[in-house]
Amino acid sequence: QAQLEESGGGLVQAGGSLRLSCAASLRVFRNNAMGWFRRAPGKEREFIAAISWSGESLWYTDSVKGRFTISRDNTKRTGYLQMNNLKPGDPAVYYCATRDGGGWGGLYENWGQGTQVTVSS
Repeated sequence: QAQLEESGGGLVQAGGSLRLSCAASLRVFRNNAMGWFRRAPGKEREFIAAISWSGESLWYTDSVKGRFTISRDNTKRTGYLQMNNLKPGDPAVYYCATRDGGGWGGLYENWGQGTQVTVSS
């Protein structure tokens, strides 16, 4: 059984919204920070957002700042990435990941399989 499982990807028009979810097992979720990454065809994986275990510390890469919102519900062991005003540069496979420890900086050890996001113009 997957330790992290993303859902919510799909096809959306430019300017539209999607909310990605990441359901996690207790082992990889508890006390761990969570990050969202994406990989577009022909490009390297990009770190786009992160949230600490407490939810008090957030980080976004510049290209998604102001459009994407990361959050988590620790009672449900689920993380979220709300994506608004999607642009032609956003299509990719989106991955959630967690890292041991509460802070979001550092190596991420646990990964989901990814969910595809496609944006039509």
